Amino acid sequence: MTEPVIVADVVRSGFVEGHHRGSVVVTAPDGTVEWSVGIADQAMFPRSSNKPMQALGMLRSGLDLDGGLLALAGASHSGEEFHLAGVRRILAGVGLDESVLRTPRAYPIDDQARDEWVRAGHHPDRITMNCSGKHAAMIATCVANGWPIHDLALEESADGVWGRDDYRSPEHPVQQAIRTAVEDSAAEKVSYVAVDGCGAPILAISLAGLARSFGLFASAAAGSLEARVADSFRAFPEFASGSRRDEAALMRAVPGLFCKAGAESVYAVGLADGRGIALKVEDGGVRARAAVMAAVLQHLGLDNEEIDAQTRFPLYGGGIQVGSVHAHPGLFA
Repeated sequence: MTEPVIVADVVRSGFVEGHHRGSVVVTAPDGTVEWSVGIADQAMFPRSSNKPMQALGMLRSGLDLDGGLLALAGASHSGEEFHLAGVRRILAGVGLDESVLRTPRAYPIDDQARDEWVRAGHHPDRITMNCSGKHAAMIATCVANGWPIHDLALEESADGVWGRDDYRSPEHPVQQAIRTAVEDSAAEKVSYVAVDGCGAPILAISLAGLARSFGLFASAAAGSLEARVADSFRAFPEFASGSRRDEAALMRAVPGLFCKAGAESVYAVGLADGRGIALKVEDGGVRARAAVMAAVLQHLGLDNEEIDAQTRFPLYGGGIQVGSVHAHPGLFA
């Protein structure tokens, strides 16, 4: 296939009013493509689904984190109070505070956390941006190696180009270590480098490479750096996402499963047996993401109440549920 296919239907009161198109790939434990629809082998941006591999690059470079704080280093966190406290702990561990963060100012992405933040009189902040855990970990890795954090002689430019001494620059040692980790995990070379929403580099690989990475992490040998990352997500899913997020619920519900979603409706899952799954909904709409992934898990023989619940994104009319977004019936034909 050379173009996205219909992966989800939008059904209201029994009437199909629209579709979401996308691509899905499942890789075998040996990394080969086991099943796919749409585009599996062309360059795409994994967005925040890259974060576990970014965390691997930092661990390889001496980052000293485990447990919930390591999960936070690979998270797109919800901005809940325990997330913010965790970011501060990462920075305090290397003698710094949140003033060194260079994430964009943002509100928490969780609705309840955002409302609580606003009611407390706060404005958009760098620490509440969902990537602040990753940025704190990048900074901690720099300190561990004696690498510079900021290029004080060069102000942030409008086109997102940083000085070489800025930890966000693609040329910075921490970003070079991350690139190597991404390429090693995906078993392919990065084909394009751009600026992600948080200002750090985003590295293009294929959807198959993303799935392969997650299968590798989920089945990694105990004690390996990849296993440390995956185990931190499994043990502290609320740190890897948020206490009310579908990703956390899925990791709690399926033993050995390890997952991470990203912007533009990218989603990757690794299973304990080494299989990897990655999908991208072409229009970037998040409402189809979890539903399609849950349907793929069922297709692979995994099912429980949580997976079944995630197969349908509810649609409402007049305050009652009147339909849902769910996987297209022909997806697995």
